[in-house]
Amino acid sequence: MEKTTTPHPAGSASDNQQPTRPEHRDTSSSGPRLGPVIDPEPTTIEHGVTTLPETNISTDGFPEGGKDAWIVLFGTWCVLFCTFGLGNSIGVFQTYYVNDALRQYSSSTVSWITSFMQWTLNFMPIVWGFAFDKYGPRWILFGGTITYVFGMMMVSLSREYYQFFLAQSIVCPIGASAVTSASMSCLVTWFHRRRATAFGVMMSGSSFGGIVLPIMIPKMIDTVGFPWAMRAVGFMFLFLLTIANCTVRSRLKPEKRPVDMKEYFDGIREPTMMSTVFGLFLVFWGLFLPYNFVILQARAQGMDSELVIYLLPIMHAVGIIGRVVPGLLADKIGRYNIMIIIATLTGIACLALWIPIKNDAGILVFTAAFGFLSSGLTSIGPTLVAQISDIREIGARTGTAFAFQSFGALTGSPIASAIVDARGGDYLGLQLFCGFSIFASAGVFASARYFQVGWFKLKKV
Repeated sequence: MEKTTTPHPAGSASDNQQPTRPEHRDTSSSGPRLGPVIDPEPTTIEHGVTTLPETNISTDGFPEGGKDAWIVLFGTWCVLFCTFGLGNSIGVFQTYYVNDALRQYSSSTVSWITSFMQWTLNFMPIVWGFAFDKYGPRWILFGGTITYVFGMMMVSLSREYYQFFLAQSIVCPIGASAVTSASMSCLVTWFHRRRATAFGVMMSGSSFGGIVLPIMIPKMIDTVGFPWAMRAVGFMFLFLLTIANCTVRSRLKPEKRPVDMKEYFDGIREPTMMSTVFGLFLVFWGLFLPYNFVILQARAQGMDSELVIYLLPIMHAVGIIGRVVPGLLADKIGRYNIMIIIATLTGIACLALWIPIKNDAGILVFTAAFGFLSSGLTSIGPTLVAQISDIREIGARTGTAFAFQSFGALTGSPIASAIVDARGGDYLGLQLFCGFSIFASAGVFASARYFQVGWFKLKKV
């Protein structure tokens, strides 16, 4: 048996256990200690399985609700409506660019705009996460709001491919990632036992955005044109993000310290963290493909154009339930347990439902099923990283995880587009790529669970 001494990551012990020893107080810093207390008792590693001490974390400092916590949750909901809500509407932009503004370019070339947007949105938290841990959320939220709204206005002025790329793929997601990263990191400081539930409610904001924006944007494009449609969306985002700036705050004070580049990669070398991040990469490799291509597939199969614009809203309307219900279950029976189940079912849905469909009814059934299942993946994913992390490093740890998974978002759509082009417009290869990517992530999450409790143990993880 090999023994190593490491700080016990916050939240990795069973959530329903109560501390039986006095709290350990870290006196190495003069700053206030308001989060969960980390006990330096050694962690035992046997046969590759990390055996965690049973009672080593005090979670008494987390409000788990109350006026202040709910106000913060509402602010984060507004943020997710604007950021991931627009990200959930990328199929609208893909369709508009391919059929109108950028019709001289191939679908694969156009898809780089939306996929690079997703990559930037998910990669930049590696910067904002460390800034949050050291300086807090205030200026990150303010600067992100200004940058995001400015980017939307620049999209409205774009005419050429490079202009759309710079505005929508770089400027907008830099601002969006700042407000999203700061909001998520703030919310983590208010909830522990009910964290997955809180994240599910927060992520429902992106589902509401995914309902409103895919209906609103095409209709506004038809009535007032693309430029004014983007400006209207930008002003709406400015209003909602102003609310977020007034309501979102962290419960912990930041701890200013010099930037150490080694910190970016220290956490990723832990087996549990490494498996979790790789699982999230596989999820993001396939996750956005139905959002990007189900509209194009429906048009190719002859679906009525009036019905096509409701596919994404249907997906996200069902996703509201899909974000909240798995969060409630995850807090009861374990976040890794639920993530494994949902990833398995989502992969099966892509392979068993998406591939055979040849009519409108089949497309509607698949969009509803995928919307429900995939929403749980995005809401529970960040809570896995939070569960195995020290609360005072939550910004850096989640930022690093987001950065690695962003490469899945970056490459997934271009790979899928290339597969479709190579098969002469047939979607079978894309569907197989999507289904097997997400299905494989379930096995990787199972390995992360193994590193915590071993195989075949009915435990809350």
